[in-house]
Amino acid sequence: MDKRKFLRTACLAALGLAGGARGAAASLLPPDPVFGRSFADLQGRDQALSAYVGRPVLMNFWASWCAPCVREMPLLETLHQRHPDLALLGLAIDTRANVERFLEKIPVSYPVLLTGTQGIPLMRELGNKSGGLPFTLLFDHRGRVADSIMGELKPDDIQARLSRIL
Repeated sequence: MDKRKFLRTACLAALGLAGGARGAAASLLPPDPVFGRSFADLQGRDQALSAYVGRPVLMNFWASWCAPCVREMPLLETLHQRHPDLALLGLAIDTRANVERFLEKIPVSYPVLLTGTQGIPLMRELGNKSGGLPFTLLFDHRGRVADSIMGELKPDDIQARLSRIL
């Protein structure tokens, strides 16, 4: 191989434009900035979202006063039980007292974190321009958004979407 061809191939590979190097370059991209945040759990301890990078994540924004959110909670619990490799997080745009009362009636085994009013601008940053609930994001194991769902989850649809990141 002459020097020019070698240098051109090396430059394209470095830019991620040469064949198989595209995937390698993409793997160097950082996780979504949301993983730089932390939120309190129900015990009041801050939980860093960065702890979840390295595995697929389903991040569900919800509130106790949101009827579609309430309806999809049993489905989320089923997904959590069925997919142990999936980190499922409930991000409550609500108060601790409301969430605790709600979880007494409809308990879940996945982590629930409290975003309070910070959750609304965060959802907008993540693509939910209307700020509506429920809002679900799927992240790949590298912490990059793989999919988003506005509105109530449907069992067959979410299962198909999850199959792409699991």
